[in-house]
Amino acid sequence: MSLDFALEALNKILAVLPTTLMLFIFSVLLGLVFALIVLWMRMSSNRLLSGIAKTYIFIFRGTPLLIQIFLIFYGLAQFQFMKESLFWLVLKNRIASAVFVMALCTAAYQAEILRGGLLAVSTKEIEAARAIGMSGFKLLYRIIAPIALRQALPAYSTEVILTLKSTSLAGLIGVVEMTGIAQKIGRQALLDVPVLALAGIIYIALSYVIIFLLGLAERQLSPHLRFMPPSAQTPRTIVG
Repeated sequence: MSLDFALEALNKILAVLPTTLMLFIFSVLLGLVFALIVLWMRMSSNRLLSGIAKTYIFIFRGTPLLIQIFLIFYGLAQFQFMKESLFWLVLKNRIASAVFVMALCTAAYQAEILRGGLLAVSTKEIEAARAIGMSGFKLLYRIIAPIALRQALPAYSTEVILTLKSTSLAGLIGVVEMTGIAQKIGRQALLDVPVLALAGIIYIALSYVIIFLLGLAERQLSPHLRFMPPSAQTPRTIVG
């Protein structure tokens, strides 16, 4: 592969980078909204709400994202009542559909990760905070949320990276993103492997940036780490 061809292929891949980033950012943010709702249901004392949340998590964690995309994008479109509903505004748009399905999928994982963080908060710390007069939102903001987020961030960062890589599946329903463009260029030039390697390098760079930013967030939530040299800190973030 010549340098000129590599640069041309790289430029074409980078041209659709905004689409990939849009898919990723909106999927993670919408997934977080869904995850908070599912988390509330999952930890509810209402057995019906808890059961619905458990079923949702089981289904979306137990089936491949590819199948979920096909079932929702192609499957629901076969029903006339879906075409007559407001939900059709999402289904008829390929990018919106991809974001919606990926958000539903990552929400199931995010909900369980956040639940694990909440369960890691010691009841003794909550009792101590209440003993000095903390309650309600102040207790959540000052004690529960920071500890839960600190415990959840390593696993959450892995899920965020997996969501970034999942954007490559959006090309299967016609969304023009980096992996799809790389495959098209590679097939046309009979240089599939080198061109896909270029796309892989971009994904690695994006993953590094995400890990770096989430690492900063973890240090912010862990004051004791700020005064330790990097060599003394145990790596906690894993790229999935």
